[in-house]
Amino acid sequence: MTFLKTMTLLCAGLSLAACTNPDRFGDADSAGMNGMGGNAAGMAGSASDPASPAYFQQTVGDRILFVIDTYTLTPDAQRTLDGQAQWLLTNRDYNAVIEGHADEQGTREYNLALGARRANSVQEYLLSQGVPAARLKTVSYGKERPIEICSAEACYAQNRRAVTVISASPYS
Repeated sequence: MTFLKTMTLLCAGLSLAACTNPDRFGDADSAGMNGMGGNAAGMAGSASDPASPAYFQQTVGDRILFVIDTYTLTPDAQRTLDGQAQWLLTNRDYNAVIEGHADEQGTREYNLALGARRANSVQEYLLSQGVPAARLKTVSYGKERPIEICSAEACYAQNRRAVTVISASPYS
């Protein structure tokens, strides 16, 4: 019985020790600690690399918000979409899927249709900025994929959105 307790404590101690190593998943190279004194800024695929999807998402902005029951683009949304169009025109290896979303108010059918109109309005704007139609697809999730769940206007406002998802793989 003493041997079993000792082995259990040893395994628990080793498990906890493994959790304290911040580089246990090999992140040392991506953090610029690869022995070369480097820095992660500008590394391919990082949020600092202007050609990466992470940069698109965090710096350009991958989502726009809508006013209740509308699919009209606000001036703020147009500014974000201008940045998206410029990024897509510069980074021709990427395609985009535009997701239309709605808040939980209304029927499922109504919100699917509203989400589709929102995605289409974003697609039309990007097309007007010169992004080729072959690189854009739309999909509507209606109220099925909320990012905020509560019955308050602050939550509803975050769910009335269109999200541009970047993909490096070609459409088939």
